[in-house]
Amino acid sequence: MTATDLASAPSPGDARERILAASYKLFAERGIRDAGVDELIARSGVAKATFYKYFKSKDDVALAYLERWYENRGSAIEAAVARYGTEGERALLVIFDVFDEWFRQGAVEVTSFLHVMLEMGPNHPLGRASIEYLGKTRDQLAELARRAGLRDVDDFAWSCHILIKGAIVAAAEGDLRAAERAREMASMLVERYRAPEPSRPES
Repeated sequence: MTATDLASAPSPGDARERILAASYKLFAERGIRDAGVDELIARSGVAKATFYKYFKSKDDVALAYLERWYENRGSAIEAAVARYGTEGERALLVIFDVFDEWFRQGAVEVTSFLHVMLEMGPNHPLGRASIEYLGKTRDQLAELARRAGLRDVDDFAWSCHILIKGAIVAAAEGDLRAAERAREMASMLVERYRAPEPSRPES
C-alpha cells in the first residue's frame, strides 16, 4: 500500500479526511517542519476555519498521519501473513516481502517513523509518537515470533527490527534489493532463535 493508496480520494464533504490525505504527500516527501499549515489548507481545499475545526495545529495533523500510517502498515503485514496462509517461521519472512513491494513502488511514507523521530527528536511529541509506533512494530514482530515458537522473542524482535530499519535506510539510498538482502539475514536470525528440540532422555 503506497501513499497514494492511503490518501485515496476521500468524500468531497469529508473535510478531515481531505486534510489528512493532503498531509501524506507533504509529510512523507518533505518532513514535518518543511510543510506549513497554509500549504496543507491549500492542498486540501478547505477554509482555514475548517482546518482549525478538526486540527488545533500542524502537529495534530502529523499525529493523525502517523497513526493512520501505523494502522495501514500493521494491517498490510497481517494481511500478507493471512493471504499466504503462513504460520510459523515463514510468517516472519513475509514481512520483508511487504517491504520489498513498498520499496519497489517508491513508497516514501515507509520512512515516516524514522524520519519524524530523527527530524523532531525524542523529546518532541511527534518524536515520542514515532518511538511508540516503532515499539508497537517490535511487539508485532515478537508476537509473530511467539507464534513461530522461537525463543527470546523480545530479543529477536529487536534484532529483526534492526534489519527492517536498516533496509528502510538502504532503500532510501536507492537499493531496490534492500528488503531482499534483509530477508536473507532474517532467515539466519530465525535459525539462531529457533527453539532447540527437547533433549531426549538417555536410554
